[in-house]
Formats: sequence, structure tokens, C-alpha cells
Amino acid sequence: MSSHPSDLNPVALNGRAPTLALLIGLSLAGCAVGPDYHRPDAPPVDRYTAQPLPAATVSAEAAQGDAQRFLQGRDVPAQWWTAFGNAELTRRVNTALSHSPTIASAQAALRQAQESANATRGGLFPSLDAAAGATREKQSSAQSGVPARLGPFTVYNASVSVGYTLDLFGGVRRGIEAQLAQADYQRAQLDTTYLTLAANVVTASLQEASLRQQLRATEDILGIQRKSLQIARQQQQIGAKSLSDTLAVRTQLAATEATLPPLRAQLAATRNQLATYLGTTPAQLKLSPLTLDAISLPRDIPLSLPSTLADQRPDIRAASAQLHAASAGVGVATAAMLPQITLSGSAGSQALRAGDLFSAGTGAWSLGLGLTQPLFHGGELLHRKRAAQAGLDKALADWKQTVLVAFQNVADALQALQYDAQGLAAQAVAESAASQQLALTRQQYQVGATGYLNLLDAQRSYQQARIGLIQARAARLSDTAALYAALGGGWRSDTHVDVATRKK
Repeated sequence: MSSHPSDLNPVALNGRAPTLALLIGLSLAGCAVGPDYHRPDAPPVDRYTAQPLPAATVSAEAAQGDAQRFLQGRDVPAQWWTAFGNAELTRRVNTALSHSPTIASAQAALRQAQESANATRGGLFPSLDAAAGATREKQSSAQSGVPARLGPFTVYNASVSVGYTLDLFGGVRRGIEAQLAQADYQRAQLDTTYLTLAANVVTASLQEASLRQQLRATEDILGIQRKSLQIARQQQQIGAKSLSDTLAVRTQLAATEATLPPLRAQLAATRNQLATYLGTTPAQLKLSPLTLDAISLPRDIPLSLPSTLADQRPDIRAASAQLHAASAGVGVATAAMLPQITLSGSAGSQALRAGDLFSAGTGAWSLGLGLTQPLFHGGELLHRKRAAQAGLDKALADWKQTVLVAFQNVADALQALQYDAQGLAAQAVAESAASQQLALTRQQYQVGATGYLNLLDAQRSYQQARIGLIQARAARLSDTAALYAALGGGWRSDTHVDVATRKK
């Protein structure tokens, strides 16, 4: 405490109060150096693809073969996965959103960023501290030039001090702006986590259903081939067929059996991945069976306008927040090069006995005003400002790249849906033709009009066509989910209630 003991003077303190209030007001109303943030404009396009989209995809004579209509200007619903019309799929997504550690981590990161922003706001206000202490001392006669007459004594003190750095150039305000932008970034990251997790659960579930159906189809084919092998062996025993025919059947059976382990391995890996998404271990995972036949293909596909994609996609919102933070960082670095005015004051009491504190004649107070102007820091402040500007340039480039990738994602998904529909239509025709060819070849073989190798070829073609049809059906469903995700999924944590934890 740099003051001389005297009585507290309220009049003197009150006389300085208007000056202090004026300086604080100037601080809050002062300019903020550095650029003001404005989000860049999205690309000026009115469609996602190079060529205009047709109103709907083609249809196919197969399950999941309905034509899909594109509803221009419609936004994706928040719970877009319910469009597949499967309660088990919806249950899985909701379980993941409520139990996955990735969601809890993103939520904690958001809270951390918000509290950091709140802490930074404290720089706008004066700091107020209380202090109390006791000092045991003995004065030296050499210090005063007068022989010391007093022995050691104790000085007790108690005071309240206030300090305030005026934010004349907006350095503190730009710092708060940067912290708030970081909180916006973490919120967008939370939305990204929601969207990615939901899309991953849907995609993995569709993959699981596809693999199960492929396994079932393969096992059906194996049943036919085993029966064929049994017949071939019986005919070989009576001399109606050669050993070569029997070996050909056995070879095809073994080749089909060899496709089962990879399918089972993929199914196991998919279920293990689902366990992680749902916040549990593979040993604890409990899932109800899910088949492609029980999943509906959404017929009406909302397609938001390109001009709104920057608001819909959480990764673009995250890039915008990073750009905002970088813009504010330039202001912080610029303000650090300018003068700072600091106000300080204290009021308290000093006494030789603790019981005399705040008694008459023990008061002490001080007021101070300081000015600091950086003159030479070895180029540190200048280079920090240049680094902040480079960071702003980088953030802008990152934003542009994120937007370009987002438009590419949507275009890829839209074109995939178009070609998936065409592929399913062709695959349905191929499967139907292969089925008819197998039935005809079997009839011809039974009357001796064709050889066994032709029958085996027909069985092989039918197996491939049936598996291909299953994969084509799954592709339409998966790419529909991919389009929902590419459009941003319709989820925003600042406007929607958590679907997995809301009260029902």
C-alpha cells in the first residue's frame, strides 16, 4: 500500500468518483481496433449439380424400387432417420445419441468454451480485492539517521483495493469476441458429432441388414447346391453321371461356401462398430434383428436451397466460427501495440494493534493512474499481429474449402441416388432373368436337353444376380442417408431439444 497514514476522506473519494465513472464509460464506448467480422457469401449458384436435376429418379420392379422425388427448397427434418420407417433403426440412433461418449465429450467441450467466454468478460469490469496482514519489523537508525528509540513492533493492516484497465481500443472486447466465437465453434462441433453419429448408426445398420440378407441368400444357394451334389453322387453311382460332373458340382459348392466367412467377418465387424456407436461393448450389445425388407425407402427427399447450405451444415458453421475467432484475434494483437491506461485505488487502515484498526487516525487510501505505451519488444508485438493476420487468411481459405467440399458432398449424393435407381432397375431385370434362366435350364437338364455344367452356370449367375440385387437395394438406402447428412441433417443444438433425452 503506497500511502501515508491518515483519516479516510470520503469527500475526497466521492469527488473522484465521477472521473472514475467517466473513464470506465469511455472504455466501454471506445473503438475496437481490428476488422469487424462478416461471414463470406456462399457461392452464387442455384443448384448443386452441373446439370439440372430431374424431378424424380427412375423406379424399379423391386423392393426399395420406388421413384424418389426431390422437393426443392425443403429443409431436412431434425430426426431424418425416422423417414426410413423402422422403429428398430430409430431406437438405435436414439440410443447412440444418449449413450455415446463422443456426445458427452462434445457437450463438455461446449460447456468449457462457454465458461471460458464468461471468464473473459470479467476483463470489462474493475477488479476488487480485500487484503489483511501483520508485519513484525524493527527500524534501523542508519536508515533514518536518528538513533532508534523503539524496539521491534508489529504493524497491522486491512484494506480494499480496486484496479481497472480501460479498454480504450477494444482489446478486451475483441478477446471476448474471440472466446464467444470459440464457443460457437464448439457448438457447431457438437452438431457435427450428432449428425455424424446418427449417419454412422444408420449406415452401419443398413450394412448389417444387407450382410444378413446376403448371407441368407448365399445359404439358400448353398442348399440348392448341396442337393445338386447329392443327386450328382447318386447318379454317378448308377453310372448316369461321370466323376467329372460330380467334381464340378463339388467345386462350385466349395466356391460358394468360401464366400460365407468374409460375409460373416464383415457382419461381426459391423456389429462391433455399432456397439461402439451405441456406447457399449460388443459383449454387451443387444440388437433386435434388422432386415432390408423392414426398411422403407423415403420417397420424398427434401432438398434445401444452396443459399441455405452454410446455415444447415455444421462443419460450415464451425469454419465460420473459426474465421470469426481469427478476425477477433487480429484486433487483440493490434490493441496490444497501443497505449493502456490503468486505474488503481485502495482504502484501508494501519495500526500497531489489531484492535485499533479502523479507529480514528488509522485510515489510509490511495488513487493511481498509469499509462503504458509499448516502445520496443524486439518485434514481438508486430510479428504477433502479422501472425494473427495470417491466421485470418488461413481461416478464410479453410472456410472456402469447407464450403466447396460441402457442395461436392451434396452433388455426389444426388448423383449417386440417380445412378443407384438406374442400377437397381437394371439389377432387378438381371435377377429376374437369371431366375427364369435357372428354372428353364433345370427343366432342360431334367429331360436331358442340356448338360450339368450349363445348370451350374445358371445357378452361379442366379447367385450373383441375387446378391447384386441385395447390394443395389442397400445402396439406395445408404445413399439416401448420405444425402440427408450432406445437407446438414437438419439438427441444430441451439434450436432443437435432444431427441434422445427429451421428456416423453
